[in-house]
Amino acid sequence: MGLIGASLAAVPLLGGGSASAAVTPGTRAPGLDDPAKKEIAMKLVSSAENSSLDWKAQYQYIEDIGDGRGYTAGIIGFCSGTGDMLDLVELYTSRKPGNVLASYLPALRRVDGTDSHTGLDPNYPRDWRRAAQDTAFQQAQNDERDRVYFDPAVGQGKADGLRALGQFAYYDAIVMHGDGTDPLSFRNIRERALRSAVPPAQGGDEVRYLNAFLDARVWAMRQEEAHSDTSRVDTAQRVFLRNGNLDLNPPLDWKVYGDSFHIG
Repeated sequence: MGLIGASLAAVPLLGGGSASAAVTPGTRAPGLDDPAKKEIAMKLVSSAENSSLDWKAQYQYIEDIGDGRGYTAGIIGFCSGTGDMLDLVELYTSRKPGNVLASYLPALRRVDGTDSHTGLDPNYPRDWRRAAQDTAFQQAQNDERDRVYFDPAVGQGKADGLRALGQFAYYDAIVMHGDGTDPLSFRNIRERALRSAVPPAQGGDEVRYLNAFLDARVWAMRQEEAHSDTSRVDTAQRVFLRNGNLDLNPPLDWKVYGDSFHIG
């Protein structure tokens, strides 16, 4: 999706009441790539991107949200202006030539890097929704989500010694900001965090590091008007962190843009 705060310095460390405390010493709780955890991650992102926990209903979603990235669509907010939508439609077409979106590939190549709809209007949104009924297109969305966003975020999170919550914080950031060379990209948000805290893999405290990362994330969000509402961090990820729920164990209660959500 992407092109590319208030600090909680006094967050308590994990205590006996933490959902993570149930893990037996010497064992490692499942990471975000565990199927149950991944389902939670999909719902959390959907609550922020689409105000719904029904992430599978978003295959057909498409609109221009006015953020300078053209059309935003699908389960992860693929954008016509940032290359990931083009990659998705190319993948779909390689698997199913002659699909309803294939004829838009020249236009998608032309508008890449812009917010233009030239060659896409008026029928592209209609045809996207038609394609979304095809399980092959749904699978292509799943695969591109994993290749571009989910797998890199989880991989970096594990390399930094983070548990499921930290891996999710990385995933949500890469979904919004991308992982290119842009100053507001995921990798540069992470670099900003590393200037003030050390991740667990380097001997640092996980809670302190995650606070630094979320501080850096909020800073990046506030640089863009379209992302200036930071509630997906402030009233969601910060809540889980404050509760010491580093393994992202349900039940989970959070708010995004003022709407309340629950996973039991």
